Amino acid sequence: MKKLLAVVMVLAVFAGAAYAADAAGQTANKEFWVYKDKNAKENHFAPSGWMGDVGDIKLNDQSNDNPYSGATCMQFTYSAKKSSNQGWAGAYWQNPANNWGNKKGGFDLTGMTKLTFWARGAKGGEVLQKFVVGGVKGTYADSVTVEFGPVELTDSWKQYTINLAGKDLSYISGGFGWVTTADLNPDGATFYLDDVVFEADPAMKPEGRKVEGMPFYIYADRSSMNNHFIPSGWMGDYGDVKIDQASKEDPYLGDTCIKTVYSGKAAQGARWAGIYWQNPPNNWGTVDKGFDLSKATKVTFWARGAKGGERIEEFKIGGLMGEFSDSDSAAIGPVILNKEWTQYTIDLKGKDMSYIIGGFSWSTNIDVNPDGATFYLDELKYE
Repeated sequence: MKKLLAVVMVLAVFAGAAYAADAAGQTANKEFWVYKDKNAKENHFAPSGWMGDVGDIKLNDQSNDNPYSGATCMQFTYSAKKSSNQGWAGAYWQNPANNWGNKKGGFDLTGMTKLTFWARGAKGGEVLQKFVVGGVKGTYADSVTVEFGPVELTDSWKQYTINLAGKDLSYISGGFGWVTTADLNPDGATFYLDDVVFEADPAMKPEGRKVEGMPFYIYADRSSMNNHFIPSGWMGDYGDVKIDQASKEDPYLGDTCIKTVYSGKAAQGARWAGIYWQNPPNNWGTVDKGFDLSKATKVTFWARGAKGGERIEEFKIGGLMGEFSDSDSAAIGPVILNKEWTQYTIDLKGKDMSYIIGGFSWSTNIDVNPDGATFYLDELKYE
């Protein structure tokens, strides 16, 4: 009986050790695959989390159209038709499938220091706004969000690396994802992905916040991958505002400019309206995604009114408050617009530009534009 008990205890110790190694050391190997090949036993995530204009996306996860390696790759076709009026679309690889943080799942990827993947465009020139690791919210939220991009694809396979060194990868259910927009790809895009894998590379070191080089664009052109902020922060009588970022009505430079129509009807009863350009979209200081623009000494932009005489009370940068607040703010105004394109400057000398999520904004009101106002903006940039 004693001998039997000893055997049972030894087996229990070995079983406990094996369980601990599996639960806490799922990444004992140097590779952990998101996608290797269709139905490969090494695949750990499913491309189930479709986002935005989901009707604009088609996936062939077993394409044999010149895969980078193996028998298959993933082919995505994005139509940019705005089927759900979102203007953007994307896909997440999740564990388990369709897990938006409402299910237990995911993996402890501690020890992984990077994610690498291979990508190419069908023609070249296709632009992906960002690739992402983690970021799934909910009851069972991912332990980190790491974004990479924008990326302009070539028509040949190229490997890309997302640095994960020093990140908390203790729980990852959103293993990989991509997002793009109709503005970046007005005619749609077809692109391919292959060999998506987490790796334990001891040579990878944690990245600090990069000081951005100048010029740093808020808006260059509708489809420019140099655009760094999104006009997502609508304020006041937001129902009075219509914005077209692809207006071809006499742009100052390039193919397009931003056309804004303010009706002055007080749709929400505020009697004023405005828009903030934010990073990421709808970030009111809740997301740690600011840019270090310490090299900037000014913001310049071009503006004109449809008739001339339109009054903008304030053009502003920074000033958003929250858990992750802008480090400073600066503004000019009021500004009476001319009918001809005119350049304006916001002086940043002496300002702390080390952390900016609110890249640009404007505001106006009914009292100074009783009949509304139509105006245009172009070439918005930090210098």
